[in-house]
Amino acid sequence: SSPVSVYFHLPHVLPPTHCLRVLFYSLFFQISFFHPPPVLIHLFIQVEQAVGMAMSLPPYSQMESIYNIVPQKVVSEPRPPMFRSKIPGKLPPTASTFNSPNSTQPAVSNVAGDATNMANKSRSHAEFGKPLGSYKREPIDFTRKFSRSSSVPTLLEVKRTNPDILKPTKLKESRFPPGSGVPKRGETPIMNLVTSKNFVVANAVETILAQPKRIPSTTKDYLKKEDYGKVPQYLHQVKQDIQSELDYIKGLHDQDSQARAPPVQPINEEERLKILEGLKAQWEAVNTQYQGLTHITILESEGLRYRKEKYEAELSLLERDIERLSKNHIMVDLSC
Repeated sequence: SSPVSVYFHLPHVLPPTHCLRVLFYSLFFQISFFHPPPVLIHLFIQVEQAVGMAMSLPPYSQMESIYNIVPQKVVSEPRPPMFRSKIPGKLPPTASTFNSPNSTQPAVSNVAGDATNMANKSRSHAEFGKPLGSYKREPIDFTRKFSRSSSVPTLLEVKRTNPDILKPTKLKESRFPPGSGVPKRGETPIMNLVTSKNFVVANAVETILAQPKRIPSTTKDYLKKEDYGKVPQYLHQVKQDIQSELDYIKGLHDQDSQARAPPVQPINEEERLKILEGLKAQWEAVNTQYQGLTHITILESEGLRYRKEKYEAELSLLERDIERLSKNHIMVDLSC
């Protein structure tokens, strides 16, 4: 193919400047057979300068063009639906070590993953604090003016808005006897009242005859406490927690033992009697055959000895089965 055809096919693969360089190199390769080396070197330098100037020009997307005036349509991708798990969020986690606050609780709870409730009541942020961001206050919940205190109103405002709070709740006792009231303006008080009591002697006699004051004891008597000799209330709570944990562990052991125990079922009474009659009939048949060999005292052949031992083993086995089936309550193992 010619260099021109190569140039028109390369823009789909290379940028325009690289395509131009490929075109120049193709032409340079074809004319190198007809010109001396100095001419080729001079031509090669001119080609490199032309390609460098072409590469210094701005790209086609940044050049002025009428197509850049039309805004391109922005395609927005639809948001995927929110993921919602099928498993409820309130179920306890499987094989969790965070539900064992005490030492008597197993180290891991809900190992099977079939529990619907927590092994112990969850305590709010008792271990790691509240969730991240819970201590942050809301933007609308800022401290407002007089939110923690209020301004003291003036006396004029109180008289105008709420005069009832200015009324005294308790009146001072009058120094006048009841019923007499305040003396009139024209009444004159009784003057020159003198007593014959000697207050010095009276005070001395009262002091001498007075009983000495009992100083209260400051030592606290702990024997008179209300809860003296009683078990503290918190110990009752601890005992209840320990008992609940022991019951939970016992329940787990019972479930495990029930799961490992073979399935049994009581036998029907009619079926028991039927099997018992069949065993007795079989015992009668084997005993009849065994009685036919009892008169032989010397067992000359090996077959006689084998049959006698066989009858004796069958009779002992049947007697043991009859003794077991003669009891009232019989359980049958269904796993056999």
